[in-house]
Parts: sequence; C-alpha cells; structure tokens
Amino acid sequence: MSTGPAGHTARSADSPHSETPRDPRLRTFLHTADGVTIDSVYDPGAAVYDMRTPPGGRPVFVVAHGFTGDVDRPHVRRAAEAFARYGAVVTFSFRGHGRSGGRSTVGDREVLDLDAAVALARRTRPDAPVVTVGFSMGGSVVLRHAALRPGTVDAVVSVSAPARWYYRGTAPMRRLHWMVTRPAGRVVGRYGFRTRIHHRAWDPVPLSPVEAVPGIAPVPLLIVHGDRDGYFPLDHPRTLAAAAGDHGELWLEHGMGHAEHAADDALLARIGEWAGRAVPRAG
Repeated sequence: MSTGPAGHTARSADSPHSETPRDPRLRTFLHTADGVTIDSVYDPGAAVYDMRTPPGGRPVFVVAHGFTGDVDRPHVRRAAEAFARYGAVVTFSFRGHGRSGGRSTVGDREVLDLDAAVALARRTRPDAPVVTVGFSMGGSVVLRHAALRPGTVDAVVSVSAPARWYYRGTAPMRRLHWMVTRPAGRVVGRYGFRTRIHHRAWDPVPLSPVEAVPGIAPVPLLIVHGDRDGYFPLDHPRTLAAAAGDHGELWLEHGMGHAEHAADDALLARIGEWAGRAVPRAG
C-alpha cells in the first residue's frame, strides 16, 4: 500500500493472486516551516546492496529537481530510479511545482522545502546518512541548504547549478528571466510548464550559491557540470569549486548539456557510487 497525495491509503492495482510485487513507494504531503504543502515520494530502494558497504553507509538520497520540474516528471523519476540502486530515495516537488502548494521563489524559500524533505529522510531512516542531490535550481538550493542548516546532511551533490544570481549571459537564461519577472511570462509558466511563480522580487536577496559553498565544509561536496550546458557556462562550476577549496570535488562532463535531462544513466550511477564512498567519511 502507499499513501496517496490526498493523505489516503492507496491500494496496489495488483490482484491478491498476482505475483507482481506491490509498489513499495510511499507518497504523502510534507509541511514546510512556513506552512506550504510539499508533494513527496519515498522509495526504500533496491533490496540488494553491495555487502561491502556498511548499513550506515547506505544513504538516503534527497533529490531536488530543477525549475519547472516536479516529482512526476520522467527525468526526475529516472534519476530517482538510478539512485535507488544505491540507497533509499526521497523525491519531492518544490513549492509552486506540480501538486505542491505555494508559488515558486526560484531558489529562495525553496530551502524550506528541501528542509522538509530531509526531515522526512531522517524520520524514515534515522540510522542512514543523507545525501542531497540537486539539479539546476535544485543544485543552488542544496548548496544553500547545507550552508544554512549545518549538520542536517552528510554529503551534497550539485549538478548544473549557477554560481551567482541574476545571470543573463545565455539565451535560455534571458527567457527564464522573462518568465519569472513579467506577468505574461508567469502566465506561460503556470499554463505551459505547470509552475506557479511568485510575483514579488527577492527582498532581501538570498545568499548566493558561491557565497554559501564555504559554509558547507567539512561535509563532502561534489559539483557536476556539462561542458555543453546551454544555461550556465563553465565559469559557474569553476567558481563554485574554487569557493569550496579542498572539501569540494569538481566533475566537468564532456558533451553533457543541462541538468536532469542531460544526466545519463552512467553519470547518475557514478554519482550514486560517489555518495557511497563519501558518506562514511561524513560521519
């Protein structure tokens, strides 16, 4: 059985005599510190693990999607399925996305959404280390969360994240800024991308990703970026890596584009393996 999005228990579609295993995933709403409801899915992960990995080293991955994503998007589910080979997985929809409540603040108050998802991981698997993995906007959120909530996570992976705010140096980012800042753009976001965007500008401007990175140490940090990223050129990951110093690791992926869509199965597997190595050192 699983918990449906309305909080009710949902029965498997399998008949009592079916040999198909029931879906082990649990779906429920979380509640943030500022009262927003967040749609989430918990997957206990594969039943078979590498026996060389101690039980405490089997992490819970908390996956933070990019802008206009949500927990049901195929690229988010594909990432979750890849990480489920290495541990349990919590996925969720940021505020303003999918079936979550509220409106998107494009990386500011989303730290509270991630905090609620991390708390779910801790409640569900109190013995396990927690690894946050964020893509694009989610990549900036996992960096800021780790710095603003010290001690809450054991490793951080940021994929295709910006280093600084208000970047408009590429055509995709200029289009994104139009969608976020213009009334017509927010209509496009709502009806074209199922993303409800807050109309208020940031006040105050939140801590930027590059400002947050030094505060993550000594938690292990992996920064991943493609050399064909159409949104953020390579000075972004290099700036983040320089701010991280010795506690950060940078992977520049040849031929990779942007975020979840561009992260192939081999890269996701390498991230899962990195997490398995990193978390014993985190505790």
